[in-house]
Amino acid sequence: MALPAAAAPQTRAEPAAWRATSVSAAELLAEVRDCAPVSQGRYRKDHGSSATVPVCGTHDAVFWKADMDIDCDGRPGRHCNVLNDPYFSAATAFAQSDGRPLSSEDLPFVVVPAPSAVWDYRAHGVRGGSVVAVVYQDWVQYGVVGDTGPADVIGEASYAMAEALGINPDPRSGGAPSGVTYIVFKDSRATPIEDHRAAVTEGERLARQFVNGG
Repeated sequence: MALPAAAAPQTRAEPAAWRATSVSAAELLAEVRDCAPVSQGRYRKDHGSSATVPVCGTHDAVFWKADMDIDCDGRPGRHCNVLNDPYFSAATAFAQSDGRPLSSEDLPFVVVPAPSAVWDYRAHGVRGGSVVAVVYQDWVQYGVVGDTGPADVIGEASYAMAEALGINPDPRSGGAPSGVTYIVFKDSRATPIEDHRAAVTEGERLARQFVNGG
C-alpha cells in the first residue's frame, strides 16, 4: 500500500499496513500493561527453555508477550522452502478460501499453540482468521491467526509478519529474542483469511475500539 502523499519522510520502509490514522504502539501497549491470566499455566518461548509466558485476557482480546520465531510453513516460495528451512512444512493449520495452505511469505499471520490443558484458544473466541495486532518497538502490524504450533511453546509469526515489523525473517537465523506483543481480538474474523487488507481494515477498527474502552 502506498504511503499517503502528506506523510512525513521515514528513515525505514513502512510496513504494508501503515496508515497515518493507525493506533499507535504506545496506545496498544498501555491497554495490555497488566495481565489477568486466562491460561492454566505458562508457555516456553523455545524448546528447552523455562515456561515463563502466560496468555492474558481482557473482555475484548487475549494477548501474550514473548519472542518471535519465524514460521515459514505453507505454500513454498523463494524464501520459504525445504532448502532454506530445515523444519519446513507445506501445510498450515488453516487454509485460504480456495483450500490451499497459506503463504507465510506473503501473508502476515501469527501462530497459536495447539490446544492443551494449558490453554485452548478455541474457548476464548480465537480461530483461524481471527484478527491480530502485533507490536514490536514502536511498530504495529495487523494480521490473522494462520497456523498452530507446539502445545508448549508460544511466540511465532510468519515470514511476512516479521518482515513487515523490521525483524529478520530468515527461518534459520531470524526472529526477535523478546519484546514482541501479540494481541488477538476475540470473535473477530478477516474474510477471506488471505486478504491482508481486510485484516488491516478490521484490525484498525478493533484496535481503536480496544484503546477507547470498547
